[in-house]
Amino acid sequence: MERASQIKKLSDKGKIWDMVVVGGGATGLGVAVDAATRGMSVACLEKTDFAKCTSSRSTKLVHGGVRYLQKGDVMLVLEALRERGRMKANAPHLVKDQAFVISNYRYWDNFLYFCGLTFYDLLSFGFGYGRSKYISAKKVMKYIPTSVEKGLKGGVVYHDGQFDDSRMAINLAQTCVENGGTVVNEATVTGILHNEAGKVAGVKFVDNTTGEEYTVKARSVVNAAGCFVDDIMHMDSPEHRKMVTPSQGVHIVLDMKFLQSDYAIMVPKTSDGRVLFAVPWHDKVVVGTTDIVRPTPEEEPRPLKEEIDFILGTAGLYMNPAPTYKDILSVFAGQRPLAAPKKEGKNTKEISRSHK
Repeated sequence: MERASQIKKLSDKGKIWDMVVVGGGATGLGVAVDAATRGMSVACLEKTDFAKCTSSRSTKLVHGGVRYLQKGDVMLVLEALRERGRMKANAPHLVKDQAFVISNYRYWDNFLYFCGLTFYDLLSFGFGYGRSKYISAKKVMKYIPTSVEKGLKGGVVYHDGQFDDSRMAINLAQTCVENGGTVVNEATVTGILHNEAGKVAGVKFVDNTTGEEYTVKARSVVNAAGCFVDDIMHMDSPEHRKMVTPSQGVHIVLDMKFLQSDYAIMVPKTSDGRVLFAVPWHDKVVVGTTDIVRPTPEEEPRPLKEEIDFILGTAGLYMNPAPTYKDILSVFAGQRPLAAPKKEGKNTKEISRSHK
C-alpha cells in the first residue's frame, strides 16, 4: 500500500468518486471499508496519520459498556456487545478475552455486582467470553496479589474483550485498499466543493509532504473528523452550530509490579461516578481513564494535573503499594467527540453516547 500510488489515483481530475471520507480514524476507515466492500469508489483522507488521535488512545478494551448498564441504558450495552462479538469474529488476531476482578469491601456489593454482571453475560447472547462468578477474598488476593487486603469482603470475576486499537485501524486501511479503495495520510482537507445547485460535490486537500493541492470531485462527502468535525462543517457553512464537545481521557502506564497478574482490575464506581480500569498491556499496566470536557479539540492534548491525581488517588484505594508520581512510566491523553449538548455546562458523563 504505497502512498505515492494512492496519491496518484487522486490526481485524476476527470474522475468523480462515489465517496470521499474526511478522517482516517476508526470511524473514517470503517466507513471507507464499508463503502469499498459495497463496490463504491472511495477515497479516505487523513490530515496527520491513521489513528493519530482518539483511535490510538483508548483503554485497549472492546467492552459492552458496563458503566452504561449501571445507568440503565440497556440498548446501548446491547449494541456494544454485538459490536464486540463482530470484532472478535472479524479480527481474532487483534481481539482477545480479558478477565477482570472487581474487589468488594462491602458484602452487599458482592451480590449487587454479581447480579449486574450476570445480566451483562445474558445480554451477550452467545457473543460472550465467559461467565461471571463470585470469588472469596482469598481468591481475590490470589488473582490480584497487589489488592488492598484490609476490609476485603470478596469479589466478582467477569470477562470482556481487549484489542490493539491502532493496529485495528491500520488493518481497516489495508482492507479498504485490498477492496479497491484509496487511503492517504498527511492529506489536509482545506475546502469543500459545491456544484451549481449549491450541493456538496467534493473536497480540496493539500499533500502535507509536498505542499501540492488537489481537487477531488465526489457524489458524497462523509465528515468523520472526530473531535475536528466542526472545522470541516464550517468549511461548508460558516454559520454552522457546534455539533461536538471534546471530552478528554487520560491513562497512565505503570510497571507490572502494581498488578502482578494476567487479570485486570475494574473499579465500578469512582468518586466522580465513573469506572476505572487497570489493564495488563505489553508487560506494563495501563490505568485510566478520566472524562473532562475541554473547550477546544487538540491534536496533542496534554494531561491535566487533576487527571493524574484522580487516577493515582483512585488506584491507591485498590492497589498495594499505592502508585505515586515517581512510578509513572508514561502518560497518554486523547479526546473523544461527544454530541454537544444544547445547553452549556453539562457534565461529560451526562452527554449522550448515542447517535445524533
